[in-house]
Amino acid sequence: MTAPVKPAWIAVDWGTSNLRAWAIGTDGAVLAEASSEDGMGKLARDGFEPALLRLIGPWLDGKPPIVACGMVGSRQGWCEAPYRTVPCTPVDRSALVLAPATDPRLRVMIAPGLKQVQPADVMRGEETQIAGALRLMPDYDGVLCLPGTHSKWVHISAGEVVSFQTFMTGEMFALLSEASVLRHGMQGDGWDTAAFDAGVTDALSRPDRLGARLFSLRAEGLIAGLSPQAARARLSGLLIGTELAAAKPYWLGQRVTLIGAEKLSSAYAVALAAQGVEASRLSASDCTLAGLASLSPQTEAAR
Repeated sequence: MTAPVKPAWIAVDWGTSNLRAWAIGTDGAVLAEASSEDGMGKLARDGFEPALLRLIGPWLDGKPPIVACGMVGSRQGWCEAPYRTVPCTPVDRSALVLAPATDPRLRVMIAPGLKQVQPADVMRGEETQIAGALRLMPDYDGVLCLPGTHSKWVHISAGEVVSFQTFMTGEMFALLSEASVLRHGMQGDGWDTAAFDAGVTDALSRPDRLGARLFSLRAEGLIAGLSPQAARARLSGLLIGTELAAAKPYWLGQRVTLIGAEKLSSAYAVALAAQGVEASRLSASDCTLAGLASLSPQTEAAR
């Protein structure tokens, strides 16, 4: 018989598509983890509490505090956690928002996102990863890049987020490869490293030609036998290269650390290395957990 899980607190990362939770012990170790596809985008406001109970109900006997980050705190989420304005620390325990709950075992505190007034930009969820990165790398000054659906470039100084910029690179890749005319030549999930490198180089040298280079992928597939794996890789290279061209003020001459999934972070690392930037890498999950731990009442009590 499996022993019941009795966490000191529970960490929750609640995004648009997925819900992830970790039961954390008094020593900070992960006792158990669980996930579901009950992301914010699939739930009405009254569906958040039931979704969380379905996932972590067996962990709640001791009424452990719950700290959550991500889209759960958006305007369309469980309850809105208002953005904090940069420059500021990535997270602030005093800014946590208590979610309304009917189950007496639930006390869910939600971390706010960050906003930048000019140029207008927002993040929600990444601020917790940034806090985790700074916990894992004390006294870090430099730039953090968080590749993903909406990639973030973040300037860090003296423990604060000074400024940031978002690029819709991942979403553009998904739309172009799955819903545009380019989809006909990109079936499968193969990869061609040389095609990726060529795409990055092409985009960095002439980012103004992106629209034309995109259609050439379709044309080469029709008349020159461009393979699906080469087309997908070159598309990725073109989009990441265009992002790097626009984000150059962030990474040129700076210390850069990548926070994200292994495969995507590797692609960014390769693209940056070609420009003479040797980026360090951190796991997104490790940073999320470390960031949520910095907000946990147990962490505060241990100080």
